[in-house]
Amino acid sequence: MTHVTTNSRVIQVHPSDNVAIVIEHGGLEAGVTINDECTTTMPIPQGHKVALKPIAENDSIVRYGEVIGTALVAIERGAHVNENNVQLPTAPALEELPLATRQPPEQAPLEGYTFEGFRNPDGSVGTKNVLGITTSVQCVAGTVEYVVGRIKRELLPRFPNVDDVVGLNHSYGCGVAINAPAAVVPIRTLKNIALNPNFGNEIMVIGLGCEKLQPSTLLEDRPVKIYENTEAADPDANVLSLQDESFEGFGDMVEGILAMAERHLERLNQRQRETCPASELVVGMQCGGSDAFSGVTANPAVGFATDLIVRAGGSVMFSEVTEVRDAIHLLTPRAIDREVGQALIDQMAWYDDYLMQGQADRSANPSPGNKKGGLSNVVEKALGSVIKSGNSPIVDVIGPGERLRRKGLTFAATPASDFICGTLQLAAGMNLQVFTTGRGTPYGLAMVPVLKVATNSYLAKRWHDIIDLDAGRIATGEASIEGLGWELFHLILDIASGRKQASADRLGIHNDLVLFNPAPVT
Repeated sequence: MTHVTTNSRVIQVHPSDNVAIVIEHGGLEAGVTINDECTTTMPIPQGHKVALKPIAENDSIVRYGEVIGTALVAIERGAHVNENNVQLPTAPALEELPLATRQPPEQAPLEGYTFEGFRNPDGSVGTKNVLGITTSVQCVAGTVEYVVGRIKRELLPRFPNVDDVVGLNHSYGCGVAINAPAAVVPIRTLKNIALNPNFGNEIMVIGLGCEKLQPSTLLEDRPVKIYENTEAADPDANVLSLQDESFEGFGDMVEGILAMAERHLERLNQRQRETCPASELVVGMQCGGSDAFSGVTANPAVGFATDLIVRAGGSVMFSEVTEVRDAIHLLTPRAIDREVGQALIDQMAWYDDYLMQGQADRSANPSPGNKKGGLSNVVEKALGSVIKSGNSPIVDVIGPGERLRRKGLTFAATPASDFICGTLQLAAGMNLQVFTTGRGTPYGLAMVPVLKVATNSYLAKRWHDIIDLDAGRIATGEASIEGLGWELFHLILDIASGRKQASADRLGIHNDLVLFNPAPVT
C-alpha cells in the first residue's frame, strides 16, 4: 500500500482516494489550505476525513484505494466526511471471492535472530514462567483470588525463577448447556489455555465438585491427579475440589491449595531461560481503541514486523472476524491453497449467521470512541485492521479456542472484543501479544507480555508510562513503516527474553479472561 502525504496537514493513503485524514493535533479550522485545489470548509478534528474533491450523493467514498461507503448527501470539496454522511456498503459476497490466487511475495529467510525463553518438554517455548491456577466453575473464583494473594505474599518470594501466579477465573462451568454443539468453543478454550507454553505444564485446577464442567475435562490430555487432604498427598496432584469431604472449613481448603501450589512452584523454579531461535515466537496481533491512524501508522508497522517473524520461521496470528469481514476479499487471494481460502470463508459465514441469530449485524461495530477517532464505519475499520497481517501467505485458519497447527501466518477466528480475542489467542498458544491503540486502553494480560503500540504521538506522550512504542512518528515523517517494523521486531525479542518489561506488566495492569460462549445458558 502506497502512502502519499500531500503535506504536513493530511495523509492520503492511496492515489485513488478522494478523502484524506487530518494529521494535526487539534484538527484543522475552516479556511485551511490543504493543497492547490482544496481548502477546508468547516472544522475537521484530528484523524477525521476531509473530502479532497466533490463527492456527489450516492458516489463512492474511497480510502486505502477501496470503497468504504457511499455519500448519503452531496459532499463538497474540503468538507468533513464522517459517519453522518457515509452509508455502509454491502459486505463482500462470500460465494464470489477468489481463493489462493495471489502468488506470495519472495521473502528471504531471516536467520540468526534469537530470544531467551523457557523451553518446555513438548518443544514449545514460554516467554514467562507462570504458575497458572485455572477453575472449572465460576463458583470457586473468589477462593482462587484469595489463595493467589496468599501465594504471592507467602510462597512466591521463595521461588525467584517464577515470574507470577495467575488465577484463570472465568464465568463458565455450570448453569450452561454443556452438551450443546456450540459449547465446544468455551470448553476447548479452557482446555487449551491450560496448555499455554508460559505455564510450563504445571497447571493446577480448582473445582467445586458438583459443576457440569468437571476438572478432569480440562486436563483430559494429561494425567489427572486428585489432591487428598492427607499426610501422604500425591506430590504431583493437580486437581483439588472444595467439596472434598476431607476439608473441614475454608481454612482447610486454602491450606490444601497452598500445599499443592508449593510443589508446582518448586518444579517451575527449576526452569531457566535459554537461547531459542525466533522461530519459537508465537505472537498474537490485536487492535483496540482504534482510530483513523491505526491503518496508516501502527498497523502497517505491525504488518511489517509480522512478515519479519514469518521470515524468521515464527508464528503470527491475526483475528477479529467482524474487523476482517469487510476486507475478506483482500485476504482469500493470499491463502496458501484453496482449502485455507475456503476455511476463511467458512469462518466469515459462521459469524454472519451468529450475528443474525442474535438479531445484530456488522453495523454494531465500530464503537463511539472509534468514531470519535475518525473511523466512520466497520468497512474503514476492517481495511485498517487487516494491515496487521502484513503480506505473508495465510497458511491456516483456526476456529475460536483451537490451538495453532502451523508456523507462519494464521487467521485465528475470534470476536473483535479485546478481552475475548485475547483469551482465545491465549488458547491458541501465543507467548506474546502486540496490541495497537489510537484512543488508548490500559489492557493487559497476566499470562503473556502485551506490548502496546500507539497509533499517534499525542496518545504516546499523554500515556507515556502505558505505551511501549510510538508509531505516530510515521504520520509526522519522523520514522518509516519499515523502520518502525524493525524497531518493533527487536522490541518483541527483548520483551520475550525478559530483557525489557512491557508497560502493562511493569504496572501490574491485567484484564480478566472472557470466554466466548455462543451456546445457550440454562
